[in-house]
Amino acid sequence: MNTQPLRLALIIASTREGRFGGAVGQWAAGLAHGRPEYAIDIIDLADFVLPSDLSGSADVGDLAKRVGAADAFLIVTCEYNHGYPASLKLAIDSLRQEWAAKPVGFVSYGGVAGGLRAVEQLRQVFAELHAVTVRDTVSFHFPHTHIEADGRVNDPATAEAAETAGRTLFNQLAWWGTALRDARKAVPYAPVT
Repeated sequence: MNTQPLRLALIIASTREGRFGGAVGQWAAGLAHGRPEYAIDIIDLADFVLPSDLSGSADVGDLAKRVGAADAFLIVTCEYNHGYPASLKLAIDSLRQEWAAKPVGFVSYGGVAGGLRAVEQLRQVFAELHAVTVRDTVSFHFPHTHIEADGRVNDPATAEAAETAGRTLFNQLAWWGTALRDARKAVPYAPVT
């Protein structure tokens, strides 16, 4: 069994001006940094230019390298109109094999549904890419009322509930990440077509 830390790519999905994803991403990163089983790579999609014609883009090559190096993923996503952001769809569809046989977890945020409708759609997308989504998520309903710009949760009850859910999520990602990393080393996963 490999005792090296799992390479966790924490992907912040929203690229809209004035987005709240950075604050939620900071909260998730803070929780992840306290876990010794992870080495964190924060991938903020706002830092990439992903054109609709993906051939030859330097940003796609950099994204592919970082996603391909990851052992597990944590997607921080909002919900726009009952779905996830177009920037995330483009980033996911820019790659294929890099996602395969790796676990994906979710931290979502939004209005009354807390981004959970976006997560349900993402589960279907990642199944097509041969990725494994973990069951438990962290969901922030109306995050503007609970999370400061620096990622600190200002309501003690919300903070406790989110941290409890986060521990469960990170435990599941660690289990799946370790199991799938060891399996990929023992038997390479067949290419995704």
